[in-house]
Amino acid sequence: MIRHIAPGPDGDRLRQLVNGYQGTQAIHAAVTLGVPDLLAGGARTSADLAGRTGTHEPSLYRLLRALIGLGILAEAQVDGVAGFELTDLGRLLRQDVPGSLAGWAAFVGRPYHWEAWGGLLHTVRTGEMAFAAQHGGEGVWEWRERHPEESRIFDRAMSAVAASVARQLVEGYDFSRFARIADIGGGEGTLLAAVLASAPASEGLVFDLPHVVARAPDRLEAAGVADRARVLGGSFFERVPDGYDAYVLKSILHDWDDPSSTAILQAVHRAAEPGATVVIVERIIAEDGSSTIAVMSDLNMMVANGGRERTMGEWRTLIGQGGFETTRALDIGLGWSAIEAVRRDR
Repeated sequence: MIRHIAPGPDGDRLRQLVNGYQGTQAIHAAVTLGVPDLLAGGARTSADLAGRTGTHEPSLYRLLRALIGLGILAEAQVDGVAGFELTDLGRLLRQDVPGSLAGWAAFVGRPYHWEAWGGLLHTVRTGEMAFAAQHGGEGVWEWRERHPEESRIFDRAMSAVAASVARQLVEGYDFSRFARIADIGGGEGTLLAAVLASAPASEGLVFDLPHVVARAPDRLEAAGVADRARVLGGSFFERVPDGYDAYVLKSILHDWDDPSSTAILQAVHRAAEPGATVVIVERIIAEDGSSTIAVMSDLNMMVANGGRERTMGEWRTLIGQGGFETTRALDIGLGWSAIEAVRRDR
């Protein structure tokens, strides 16, 4: 006789984990359609939202109803008609709020990123990066360069993450002691803008691939720091600009395996003067594996681009191989750390 066991709290929690992809796609769809931004001014009906988003109203209604279950939306009345409004949680999916996750939500549901995660089992079995296996051996960076729209979506996601991390970084780390600061792999300049705002006597540089930094001048201008900032295109595998007191690398080294990350650090070492500082902003995996965000991000690196998150011991080893000596690591919040290291002579 088969005995049926009621799900209970553990079963409900496990079901949520197993079905997690469904929530990801529901949120991705809503953000891609711009629903959170349309609800910024207050509640709307599904018919109104369907008209504004060009969608099938009955299907959109079912999506909005599901988002209530996820805690993103709540029921509301609009002139006596049932409608929907943002919850405090859902408000973070608006593009115009501090700490917005809209850019990230728009990125993680993209088919190519989604499919790479679908290849996790292949990567675990073979050690081969899932994305490369699915795209004839091509890496994700080269692929995005051939798909400009996907590159723009990714860059917006990284800028959104950088904005949140930047606020934490400048509150926990003093950049004002550096006269010249270079943000290596600095994307659209979001992080450098915050750094220069916190250090009004400093000058800075955003350095990244030419098609990425093309959008940096506008962001620096909007932040009021353009007169103290340069923008330069190039590859950190070839040459890093020299003469800076501090080099910032945020979410760069986790994108690459140890040999490639060492090469990046060595390029910075060649450019830096003796005593120059490198500030590495990354997640750190706890030695006991309890850092859930970091270990899941590690899987993301594994399937998508061949990189990895690291423990503090692994960071010290990598930094030493790059020619720097780790001096301290600061927990800046939101699961991020600022690892400070100083250039040493070989």
